[in-house]
Amino acid sequence: MANSFDSNVTRKLARVFLEKFESARVHSKNVNTQLLKGKFNPSSGSTVDFKRPTDYKSVRTAAGDISSSGASDIITGKATGTVQNYFTVNVDFSEADQAIKMDQLDQLLAPMATRICTDLELDFADFMMDNGGLYAGTVGTAATTWDHIAEAGAVMQAHGVPQDAPWYYTVNPYTQRNLASNQRSLGAGGAAGAPIVSAHEKATITEMFAGFDKVMTATTLPTWTRAATADVAGIVASDPDVTYATHKDTMKQSIAVSGFTAGTVVKAGTVISIAGRYALNKNTRQPIVDENGNKVVFTAVVTADVTLTAGAGTLVVAGPGIYEAAGSYNTVDSAIVTNDVVTLLGGTDALTAAPNLFWHKNAYAIGSVPIEKLYSTDTLATTEDGLQFRVSKYADGDKNIQTVRFDFRPAYSCLNPFFGGQGYGSA
Repeated sequence: MANSFDSNVTRKLARVFLEKFESARVHSKNVNTQLLKGKFNPSSGSTVDFKRPTDYKSVRTAAGDISSSGASDIITGKATGTVQNYFTVNVDFSEADQAIKMDQLDQLLAPMATRICTDLELDFADFMMDNGGLYAGTVGTAATTWDHIAEAGAVMQAHGVPQDAPWYYTVNPYTQRNLASNQRSLGAGGAAGAPIVSAHEKATITEMFAGFDKVMTATTLPTWTRAATADVAGIVASDPDVTYATHKDTMKQSIAVSGFTAGTVVKAGTVISIAGRYALNKNTRQPIVDENGNKVVFTAVVTADVTLTAGAGTLVVAGPGIYEAAGSYNTVDSAIVTNDVVTLLGGTDALTAAPNLFWHKNAYAIGSVPIEKLYSTDTLATTEDGLQFRVSKYADGDKNIQTVRFDFRPAYSCLNPFFGGQGYGSA
């Protein structure tokens, strides 16, 4: 029987492909996701804006007379999502047609769906590492105990991360083994007695621990590699802009530095600290104090690789150090200024690390960009949380072949860098 090109083929393929993709998700299942219909144009590099929440300041008076006090500024920020490259897999149509007729779509499509899901999760986890402004533990030290997981929960609570949506923490499989040796009842995943059918359920180690709704395992954590360097300390070369108005849309800050070894490469994902500037709770705007009674030094994460020519350059960091007199949005207790000491955390030795990740569900977002139809038979399939795929079947007359392809095009955004970060163990 000749191959049939009726539209039911792509519908059948889309239904099974979507099911297999959904069952493989872990990180992407636990962030803000949405279909960005009508918000992007087709060209690569387009952006869309996500509204940030507004904050205010209160005034205190003896008699309730506020006539001499200025009204709170209402400054609404936005987060920008950038369109990524296409994720595509394809298969000869004859294989797809045969799989449909032989009721073998699961065997054909599961590896394809898993490949796109794995590539997406790896890519997005790297984005999370490079844009989460918080960190817990000692950079480069593996987490080995539940105390180390709890430290990340304490960091989120101390920074004022709201509990209005789930919190998550993911570890690599070997960390899961260490945790299991401390508490052997862990790792059931899912509801007791219920069949486990997805990677998300199987990844769950435990629920409701140290503020986290789920502690999970994942093989798609990012890897951070850094070459050995002679020193890790430099200085702020000039006063950076510390106003909220400048940073409200990107939540990234440019800090000019100098005094490092010439040629030092600062990799994306590097955590920096700035001596003498202390982090504030984003709700109370009070300094964060640790268990030893010490104020917590301000830290941020570098978002893009930088080579410090002659030991100088500009670091772009997520989680800006904002300071304004009586400001509603301050993130540090005093302004970062020239000659403040900047330290690249992680020591001077060459280092390859796979940091764990922790985040509030609304720290990051994946937007699904609708893809224009080809001159072919197409079906659009959308997950329950708004990620959309295009399934197309078409022919190349010159090559005398018929093909089915699956496409997905995401946009990534960091909605709030103070809602997520990297987790390590303690030295």
